[in-house]
Amino acid sequence: MSATIEVKKSAGGDPMTFAVAVREDESETRHDVTLSRAYLARVAPGASAEQAIEAAFRFLLDREPKEAILARFDVSVISRYFPQFETRLPDYLR
Repeated sequence: MSATIEVKKSAGGDPMTFAVAVREDESETRHDVTLSRAYLARVAPGASAEQAIEAAFRFLLDREPKEAILARFDVSVISRYFPQFETRLPDYLR
């Protein structure tokens, strides 16, 4: 079964802040995620912030269980753990 990812914007400043819930089977994890407008424009031009966050979580879930995803992070740190993140993100936006 694939995960259900729910992304809700909680603050619209810069960086934008999102509450993300990831549900698989009977369990759920929650995450507070930030995303700057400049980073969004650079790595996901034309995508909404919500689309980029969901794509980032799909990328992460292909590499680790939801329980291993940090509870609070900025999307830009993903590439520290997974250097291919920025080049692969467009695949997850399609």
